[in-house]
Amino acid sequence: MKKLLVLISLMAIAGQLFSQLVVADQEELKQFKNTKTIAFLEPNPLLQYNRIIKEVMEKHWDITEFEIKPYDGEKFEQQRLDPNLSFLMINRIYYERDKTRAQYQFLNLSLGGDYELAGQMPTLSGLPISYVDVEEDTYDYKLGLILRFIQEHIKVSMEHPDLNKSRKMIRFYRKELTDIHDKTLYVLKEELGPEVNTLNEIKEYYPHKVKIATKEEITKVIDSRDPDAVILHQVGPKNSKRKARCWNVIMGADDAKLYYFNYHMIKRGKRPEGLLKKDFKRLSRQ
Repeated sequence: MKKLLVLISLMAIAGQLFSQLVVADQEELKQFKNTKTIAFLEPNPLLQYNRIIKEVMEKHWDITEFEIKPYDGEKFEQQRLDPNLSFLMINRIYYERDKTRAQYQFLNLSLGGDYELAGQMPTLSGLPISYVDVEEDTYDYKLGLILRFIQEHIKVSMEHPDLNKSRKMIRFYRKELTDIHDKTLYVLKEELGPEVNTLNEIKEYYPHKVKIATKEEITKVIDSRDPDAVILHQVGPKNSKRKARCWNVIMGADDAKLYYFNYHMIKRGKRPEGLLKKDFKRLSRQ
């Protein structure tokens, strides 16, 4: 029961974040399958994202045809009216009733069509990749896995048309969570809480395989689609003093399946940013 309440609380917060997005229905999901996806580059030409997204789209995107283009606001206003196009781009999102006033960057996939405003375009899938103003190297090495999750979520939505409300999707993903005890969990040193930032400390709470890896090693595991590996995707303010949540999501390197998701409010001296002792305890029981 405690685990259920934790998951419902988590997804309630996620639901708040997603409440600003228009959710696609089954007809729109079917329409998407016949579109060409335009993956927009970021306006800042110096960002590594623009180089990496080209590479990972080639390696990991297989659900539709795609094309990579620089973002042009005027052209987008014309293109977005085309129902034969879909759009992959970074959106800045915040929830106006969230007391933390946190702003997130989501990598979102939206459907084109005759919508009066861009904000009315159905969002087919998406995932938070970072807080706004956090350096891109906290997520760019995982973009291949994030792309695969976005595609897998669409497939789940199409295969289960009854999951048309957030609570139903919450229950579905909760039922799908399985243990990772036979897999190796890949994490970065800087993503670990201070009480569990060595393998010996981790083993006290989670006696299974963990690899404290480099970003290059994690990218290699994602690209090889290692069926025995799971990857931590962490979204946090990265040592900012702002009041914020730290999100910890674990996905399969091969299947892009969700194996774990949780968050905590960061509190100086009590609940630091990172994957914490309590997370490893939950993973051990899951």
